[in-house]
Amino acid sequence: MIAASLYIIACSARNHARVRLRRLREPRYLVGAVVGAAYMYFTFFASFRRQMSGARRRPRAVVDGGARGAQVAALTALGPALAGLGLLAAAAAAWVLPFEGGLLDFSSAEIQFLFPAPVSRRWLLVHRLVRSQLGMLFGCIVVGVLAPSLGGYARLRIGVGVWMLMCAAKMYFTGVTLARARLGPGTARNRRLAWLPAGLIAAAVLVVAVESARAFGGMPADEAPDLVQRLTALTGAQATRVVLAPFAAIASPMFAAWPGPYLLALLASAAVFAVTTAWVLLTDEAFQEVAAVAGEQKARSQPVATSAYRVRGGGWRLDPTGRPETVFVWKAAMRTLRTVDARVVIRLAAITTSVAIAGALRGSSGGLVGAAGGFAMISAVFAVLLGPQMIRMDVRDDLQHLELLKTWPVPASAVVRGELVWPAVLISTVALSLMAVALALSGSTFPHVHVAERIAYGVAGMAVAPGLVLAQLAIQNAGALIFPAWVPLGNQRARGLDAMGQRIITLGGAWLVLAVLALPGVLAGGTIWFVFRRWLGPFVFVPAAGACAAVLLVEALLATEALGPAYERLDIMAIERLE
Repeated sequence: MIAASLYIIACSARNHARVRLRRLREPRYLVGAVVGAAYMYFTFFASFRRQMSGARRRPRAVVDGGARGAQVAALTALGPALAGLGLLAAAAAAWVLPFEGGLLDFSSAEIQFLFPAPVSRRWLLVHRLVRSQLGMLFGCIVVGVLAPSLGGYARLRIGVGVWMLMCAAKMYFTGVTLARARLGPGTARNRRLAWLPAGLIAAAVLVVAVESARAFGGMPADEAPDLVQRLTALTGAQATRVVLAPFAAIASPMFAAWPGPYLLALLASAAVFAVTTAWVLLTDEAFQEVAAVAGEQKARSQPVATSAYRVRGGGWRLDPTGRPETVFVWKAAMRTLRTVDARVVIRLAAITTSVAIAGALRGSSGGLVGAAGGFAMISAVFAVLLGPQMIRMDVRDDLQHLELLKTWPVPASAVVRGELVWPAVLISTVALSLMAVALALSGSTFPHVHVAERIAYGVAGMAVAPGLVLAQLAIQNAGALIFPAWVPLGNQRARGLDAMGQRIITLGGAWLVLAVLALPGVLAGGTIWFVFRRWLGPFVFVPAAGACAAVLLVEALLATEALGPAYERLDIMAIERLE
């Protein structure tokens, strides 16, 4: 079976490469491949060469002297234990969140030909594990290249350790997926076998939580030496060492010295991987459900979702008359409400609100509260700048139904305008919520900035965010209508250098057009700032940001009117269907 798997993988890779090379005849794929290759070179290989040449020119220096060197040495010694804490958190989250290992994601050809074949379910998972090695090896190479200030052999050792970690993680998540399917139904023995690993993980989390309360029960650790000391106390406790032993063993090759400690750490990591694999392959009954799980996963990955939707009322009944834009807003809203679990959203909102309130009441600088505020601010910027690229419930998604949309008696500009409203509201709501959390925790994140300035900057950012989001959505949908061949439809996510280069070109072009569109708004806001700065102080940024956002909103509205003729001229045959 291993030989057959290797043959299938080799033939698939060869045919995939042929298709990719054949596509380079088209200019859009060729340009994308050139840009993608340039990005890979300047991001990875050029930096790798600079690091190596700099390491050869630098004289050797003693790095373990002084207080800073002692802290670095202490953190390095804590590396396996800290990595084990992170792996334990991920292992526990796998039972709560919908994580999957990927080994059950069989292709259509594998479901059609391998499942009816006289092959055991164990060998099917082994086949998927062998098939996944190409992607994991590429990831290990990237990690080894990006590792700073390391020699060639050290990079190789880091890559091997990361490869072992990725294999164990993929096998563990697959076992969790199979165990979750047997938590309720089946015999009592199967339920006990399914609940046993979940109980062990829960007990390990409880032990670490108790020891963490003892280590951090007093005042929070705001200084680096205090934090290192408390982490040392946490990971040095006998109970913590016992429960973290398998997780630390998986990560230990990335921190061990060559050759003896590294080889022993690699052997321990391989032992944990072997135990995880034996757990997944131990029970034959689990593999009777592999076909069903794979079929459900394949159905969820199709553009027309079936089981992913939950039929329930959304609380919004569409009126028989009204503006045509409302139809598209209602459609996208109902799709969101029926695919997203409202209970999860409520829980996340409650947790976020509690953290924000607790951090605002605490009021101290730095520490975990300050880090949470910084994380919320960075996430808000990410949502504003990349959210319109990721949330595609607009023209980019509905182009695959263009033959149906063309039959609707709706003005073209109304179609474009209606497609933009709901994703703009959704992304803006997420961004404004994160900005509110960042503003509430800004006293800990930026303790040296006056409270009036923090409020002014935060409110100004919240004022300009919706305009930036709507303008980017207008740009993205304009690209989809004018250059439909460059836009992936629905849930398509093409891979390869050409696809990566196309995404870089479209994202860079969108940001360039956004900068041009934002220029009039910046001039209007700058004028308000120049005139009223003496009277309003830092709060002058609020009306300036509002003026900039108003200009962006007007430009987006005018863009929807201008895109109407492009929608009318769009040919159905210009849309590249799903592969």
